[in-house]
Order: sequence, then structure tokens, then C-alpha cells
Amino acid sequence: MKELDQLLTSYLDDGYDAAPEDDKASFCALLELSDPELVGYLLQHREPGSEIIARGIDIILGRDRA
Repeated sequence: MKELDQLLTSYLDDGYDAAPEDDKASFCALLELSDPELVGYLLQHREPGSEIIARGIDIILGRDRA
């Protein structure tokens, strides 16, 4: 899915290197999800049951979950 790849690649290129280790772990956890599951979370049709996944979604969507 091209749009999904663009979202993930954009964060990887622009924010991953400078991110704290917790954020990097959250991003990596997202990469383990299936495309349909990830799309459901990113489009906010589904709520992640895991805090690490929820944090990763917030990172990709540019939201601060402090």
C-alpha cells in the first residue's frame, strides 16, 4: 500500500534517527503489524490494545502522547 509506505518512510527519514529509544521501539513494533491492521489504526477505525502500538501510531500521526 503506497500511502502506508509513504507515512512510514517519512517518519523513518525525518524523525527516527533523533527519536528516543522508546519511540524507536514503538515504530519497530508497528512494522510487525499486518497492513490492514496498521491502516485501521492509522485511519482511527480501530483502537490499539497495546500502549507501545498506540505510541507508534501517535508518532506517525504527529501527535504527542506525553
